[in-house]
Amino acid sequence: MKTMKAPTACVLVVLCLLASSCKISGPGGIFGKASPHEKYRQMLLNAGLENTALGREWVAAAEKSLLNPLKVTISYKETGYFPADQARASAISFEARQGQKVFISFQRQPVKDFSVYVDLWEERNSSNKKLLAYADTGASGFEHEIEKSGRYILRVQSELLRSGQYELSITTGPSLAFPVRDGKAQSFWGAARDAGARKHEGVDIFAPFRTPAIAAAKGTITRVTTNKLGGKVVFLRPEGKDYNLYYAHLDDQLVSDGRQVNAGDTIGLVGTTGNARGGSPHLHFGIYTSSGAVDPYPFISKDSRKPAEVKVSASNMGRSMRSANNAILITDLQLQSSGGIKVAGGSLVEIIGGTASWYKVLQPDGSMGFIKGSVLKPATSPLRELKIAGDRPLLDRPDLTAPRKTVLKQGETVKVLGTSGSFLFVEGESYSGWITSS
Repeated sequence: MKTMKAPTACVLVVLCLLASSCKISGPGGIFGKASPHEKYRQMLLNAGLENTALGREWVAAAEKSLLNPLKVTISYKETGYFPADQARASAISFEARQGQKVFISFQRQPVKDFSVYVDLWEERNSSNKKLLAYADTGASGFEHEIEKSGRYILRVQSELLRSGQYELSITTGPSLAFPVRDGKAQSFWGAARDAGARKHEGVDIFAPFRTPAIAAAKGTITRVTTNKLGGKVVFLRPEGKDYNLYYAHLDDQLVSDGRQVNAGDTIGLVGTTGNARGGSPHLHFGIYTSSGAVDPYPFISKDSRKPAEVKVSASNMGRSMRSANNAILITDLQLQSSGGIKVAGGSLVEIIGGTASWYKVLQPDGSMGFIKGSVLKPATSPLRELKIAGDRPLLDRPDLTAPRKTVLKQGETVKVLGTSGSFLFVEGESYSGWITSS
């Protein structure tokens, strides 16, 4: 067990004192104007710790993670590990569609004395990110409705000088109730209509004649009318939203203008009015914003995949492993069958997480990615022994500009545990570090 250095111990004492006098809390996992992450950073600043080496590393890690997130697909599940002696942050990027609700589930171990900050960002471009939602440090997760289709980032970062593991999952679901009980969607957004003269601006939900069409959200009936295409129609404005729900081809309208309804209330009966006359009974369901129609299916789709279970061993979290053969490191799980960076056999990586059959790894140069668990082996036994041919500096990391830990003398014998490019990670009786391979 390593002895804690005096400056680090002092930082820990200050953090503990601050934590006892500045407890972060809030209702329902979402609270206030400042996120828990922002409050913790402000706490570091107020204590003068943001100007320490460890404090600067924590801030830099938070910002770097948002610039270089690993790309995944949802539904998604991972386990991860944060060491006490390193300031780290991890971020993943995923695509979500307008109308979906994203559910973030998070568990940490240990539960006490290990705070983890989880926040959701909109990735507008490489340098422009918008904070959307975040979880209380004691919460088990949160949810957020997607208002704009695009790419989103979930960042996870632990407090300083605390170690622990976490389990994270991201799933999606509808933000609105399905508008026809036991109805079946069969014709979707963008399908050709009138021999290709126009596109379908909604989704058709088929059900027996005069099946109840229900309010997909609490709100106000803004218009009950008829038109040539839709026949008998109803417009519903969900509470707090900037769009209207459109119900068409109704056989009967059971509401009037201005009526307040709750989700699940019957507002009409499925029929064949308008240009559906003579066809199968169905509800044409659409959503209209000030900019026009949008695809309503993500708003009501009950399709939700269960995330794949983590198959790689959690016992390797925080440990060094090396590739048994040439491996491929990828930064986008969508491209796992192509692309990626070749990693030579014997290359050393640190295991910081895992998802499905992949390990999330940290390379010695600080970059992150995913490597198949089947090609990584524990870096416990040496690859070989090496006799130092000439005095050689032992470096803190595989970089010629890295600090020197000591100088290995000619004739010394060391164990080679792994490689990184043209560097070797070696171990002696009382030291370990990196040397050049020649």
